[in-house]
Amino acid sequence: QVQLVESGGELVQAGGSLRLSCAASSRTFSTYSMGWFRQAPGKEREFVAAITWSGGATKYADSVNGRFTISRENAKNMMYLQMNSLKPEDTAVYYCAASTISTAQRNKSFYNYWGQGTQVTVSS
Repeated sequence: QVQLVESGGELVQAGGSLRLSCAASSRTFSTYSMGWFRQAPGKEREFVAAITWSGGATKYADSVNGRFTISRENAKNMMYLQMNSLKPEDTAVYYCAASTISTAQRNKSFYNYWGQGTQVTVSS
């Protein structure tokens, strides 16, 4: 069982930056691949970024590639999403998720555990 808690979401102007954090409760955090997803009002939850258990490989949605960076610190049971050059269309609730599959996954159905989400609002 893994409990995930996101933090760092807030209101920011377009062009600004934010760093989201995801704290995990599990002693076996380092065995999970992790991902960030987001959900805007009236839209489905969509993939943002994913990272393998070791942090050695990452994947990004085309819409954030080059602007967002996913990372993790297994010794601290933490995962991060550095978001730069934010756009109004990045406004959403951001969720972190953990998967028992070791490779980074884009499909949300492969994730076993989810956090409650943190709101990111980007004003124009």
